[in-house]
Amino acid sequence: MHEQLKQNAVAAIRVSTTKQGIDGDSPEAQKEQIERFAENKGVCIKKYFVFLESASKEQQPIQEAIDYCKDPKNNIQLLIIKSIDRFTRGGSDFYGPLKRQLEQCGVNLVDIYGIIGTNKVNTLEHLGFEYKWSVYSPTQKSEILEAERSKDELRDIMSRMIGAEIRYTQMGFWMHQPPYGFISEKLDTRHGKRCVLKPHPIEAQHIIKMFELRAQGALYDKDIVAIVNTLGYKTRMQNIRSKQDQTKIIGKRGGKPLTVKAMQKFIRNSVYAGVNEETWTGSQPVQCAFEGLVSIDLFNRANHGKRFITENEEGDIAIHNQLPPLSILNRGKRNSDFPYRKFVTCSQCHRPLLGSSSRGKNGKHYPAYHCSNHGHYYRVPKQKLEDTIAEFIGSLKVSQDHIDTVISVIEAEWQKRQQTLQDELQSLEGRINELKLEAKATVDKIKVLSSETAIKYMEEDIMRIEKQISLLTRQKAEVQTRKPIDFDKIMARIRYLLENLDELLIKQIDPIKKAQFFGAIFDKLPSYEDLKPGNLKSAIFTGINPIFSLARMEKSSVVRRAGIEPARLVGKGF
Repeated sequence: MHEQLKQNAVAAIRVSTTKQGIDGDSPEAQKEQIERFAENKGVCIKKYFVFLESASKEQQPIQEAIDYCKDPKNNIQLLIIKSIDRFTRGGSDFYGPLKRQLEQCGVNLVDIYGIIGTNKVNTLEHLGFEYKWSVYSPTQKSEILEAERSKDELRDIMSRMIGAEIRYTQMGFWMHQPPYGFISEKLDTRHGKRCVLKPHPIEAQHIIKMFELRAQGALYDKDIVAIVNTLGYKTRMQNIRSKQDQTKIIGKRGGKPLTVKAMQKFIRNSVYAGVNEETWTGSQPVQCAFEGLVSIDLFNRANHGKRFITENEEGDIAIHNQLPPLSILNRGKRNSDFPYRKFVTCSQCHRPLLGSSSRGKNGKHYPAYHCSNHGHYYRVPKQKLEDTIAEFIGSLKVSQDHIDTVISVIEAEWQKRQQTLQDELQSLEGRINELKLEAKATVDKIKVLSSETAIKYMEEDIMRIEKQISLLTRQKAEVQTRKPIDFDKIMARIRYLLENLDELLIKQIDPIKKAQFFGAIFDKLPSYEDLKPGNLKSAIFTGINPIFSLARMEKSSVVRRAGIEPARLVGKGF
């Protein structure tokens, strides 16, 4: 290609994303290849264009380089690219018009792989005539095929990537940048390494504080915002990248205080309650594969009925933008008449038993627990099932080793909470010290100012800082003067209850709490047949929590309507 000697050229470099530009097919790598190509061809590259964005958009990023080539003042003869997929991924529909713009101003498009040819053939040259339709490029078909292949490759890549992200989002994982209050973390799951959200060590405290204060309903939103700002809330710092070259950082943004509008947006975001609702979930709520920062109950109370999360008996979650009817609010709540509903399963199909009272011909109601499977009939009288449960509970015991283990776990949790209290105090103290330093720096600035207006603004800043210091000092005093809990008394009570389960379970007055304690005994729900005294040794009954053991029950154990005569525990647990 002797005719290309001494020609001026423009080099266009493109990567689809900033991450690809930094970690993958980087601009530096493409530049080295293009420079080597130009050196071999004797071409002088006058300017480089670097684009870090997709070439499949309607507005093609390469247009900027084409416009530069079209300007006669720049005296450009060649536009060099690495390959056609670096020029455009829009297929032949985009490739043809873009290339024709270059041809009309006498600029040839060249790739380093030689797919794009610069030679033209005139089919009427032997007759001495030339028409637009008689001149063509021998490589035009291969160029179009390569452009279409690039488009197909883009579709395949995006289908695999976006499709996988949509699928994992619907499974409860997180595929975006972590929202304020969270950090992202990859965990090994049965679906491979997947991303979940974990509480941010500092930001999470601000989010939780917003929900707690708003749930109390005693403060206006602007007052809540003021409190959270005094605790040190600042928006995240983010890099501002150049539009021409996104590898270059030209500034930073963020570090702003909380506003009422931003706080209200946080409060409405269901992901803080562990529920994700977005476009990729079909705008339907999905239970996240990670814990939220607040409970669903706290989320509902903080939103004051304007946004409400409910869960039905099947575990399906729904989000309402207004307070739902009482029939929905009360659905799935525990019924003191049938406290063990959903804690015991059917012996035939192993579905959780429900509870209701059927009316006989004489008008009398007969309460019973029954299966919800309409394919068979299974019904146990209410008193019979509850007496069986009471007899089963009487056979439980906890070994001393397991009691010590439970005590150790509780002590560790206590220490953790005490440390959280100390961290809160340190955070308040640190914020107070920061404000004092800020006030001192402001005073020092006033000393060198002569403008009355500037001094006035500085004095207002000092008053604002002093107000924040006063508020934080009161909060610190409240934390320090909280009445301490008698931990030793609590531990003694816990040990007693573990050693005397009948105090916790059998003699519990509240039937709902009794049923909840009963449910905590099991790793999986037992069937009614499993609970019968004659089946306690059954090999299939493996759902009991390992901290409990079953003792042999003597035949003299009597179960009465008025209560239970405790069974004597003999022999070793099994």
